[in-house]
Amino acid sequence: MSNIILFIYVGALVYITVYCLSQLHLLYHYKVNHWYKNKANIIEEAILEEDLPFVTVQLPIFNELYVVERLVDRIVQFDYPKDKFEIHLLDDSTDETVDISRRKVEEYKKQGFNIELITRENRTGYKAGALKDAMPRAKGTFVAIFDADFLPKLDFLKATIPYFKDKKVGVVQTRWEHINQNYSLITRLQALQLNVHFTVEQSGRKAGNFMLQFNGTAGVWRRDCIEDAGGWEADTLTEDLDLSYRAQLNGWQIVYLEKFGSPAELPAEMNGLKSQQFRWMKGGAENARKLLPQVWKSSLSFSQKMQSTFHLMSSGVFLFIFIAGIFSVPLLFALHTVSVDPKFLTIFLVSLVSVISVYYVANVQARLDKESYIKTLVKFILIFPVFLSLSMGLSLHNTVAVIQGYRGKKSPFIRTPKFNIKGIKDTFGQRKYLATKLPATTIFEGLLSLYFLAAVIGGIYVHNLTFLLFHIALTFGFGTICYYSVQHYRLK
Repeated sequence: MSNIILFIYVGALVYITVYCLSQLHLLYHYKVNHWYKNKANIIEEAILEEDLPFVTVQLPIFNELYVVERLVDRIVQFDYPKDKFEIHLLDDSTDETVDISRRKVEEYKKQGFNIELITRENRTGYKAGALKDAMPRAKGTFVAIFDADFLPKLDFLKATIPYFKDKKVGVVQTRWEHINQNYSLITRLQALQLNVHFTVEQSGRKAGNFMLQFNGTAGVWRRDCIEDAGGWEADTLTEDLDLSYRAQLNGWQIVYLEKFGSPAELPAEMNGLKSQQFRWMKGGAENARKLLPQVWKSSLSFSQKMQSTFHLMSSGVFLFIFIAGIFSVPLLFALHTVSVDPKFLTIFLVSLVSVISVYYVANVQARLDKESYIKTLVKFILIFPVFLSLSMGLSLHNTVAVIQGYRGKKSPFIRTPKFNIKGIKDTFGQRKYLATKLPATTIFEGLLSLYFLAAVIGGIYVHNLTFLLFHIALTFGFGTICYYSVQHYRLK
């Protein structure tokens, strides 16, 4: 039995390590090539104003009472000729948000803006359905998309549209910036993770000529690209990743602008973060199931196919983190009976080194917040262990999402509520949209915290400290996730 437990545990570590090495591969391309690639992508000659194309700006929203006004107010300020862009507010709301939307649309119509409110009687297809249904009404050659939590820079269109001079470019994606990064521990940890995606991952994939993705918002599509790729489909929870791959498999290119940021509000409370994580993890698994056969039948090179596989299956790493955690406890008490030297497990520390390297480059060397190197480094050293711990604490929640995705179980698109949180004085405590029901996973997270605490005590008792730091991190991670989940829900 002890050898079976060891086999399962090692199998999980192998998956995690291979995934981490794939991230290290992206880091290699990022470090070696990304400065050259970025320089080559700079558009030095702007398009003359009379030659600017007509653009449709789509704003898909659902029950965004606190942020819809600031979104519309920002979009109408775009530094782009008023007669060369239109705004479509795609509002599927079931609360007073739609009244606010209607009032804002009428306000700006009177000021001469080409703005329209598009509502639906039902949310068929959720966000993908809203985008698909609105396409016949879009007059633009290009379509810019922003979620409700974004406050794009006023020169967004003038900064992105010139890249479409290349007829092969189907999408231009900008980097997400964080309005409320320093609001709380939760927002700081999210920023740490997102910075990796929007530096090492996106730029590394571009530099290595691998498949990129449109991130659902803060980007522009060529209308012909959307139609050629088959349009928006609602059979996965991450329609953005789905259409990105279908477009690239049809020969279209994605330009990623690491140097141009689009500010957005991060989820400020745990249950909102969980809903976002669930959607991303399950959607990733659904797209792996849907797209991997197409990827491997395509004419992509072997290295492109491998990186695409790691990309599409990246959510699965949480499943194996969860398995490794669970099986590490019985293995702790069975190590003395296994038929191999347990010291060989230290080889898997290469995965930790890989993760540290990737996150260091994305959050310290890149210095996206423009702080001094020393200050940024100290912050990273202090917060990174907490990030690892809480990431492991989310593994149960994300594992459920991944399994559902691979099984093909359908679930509704649960949007992540935003509360117009910008600074530490803002609060969400008495606002609508907070979760009113605790899922069973929250209870299990609390129990898992006790499970790993018992492992910490047991390991000390039997004088086996092999997994001590791992179990302390799991105890803290699951306990903290459970605590914030309970703290951030609202009684009906």
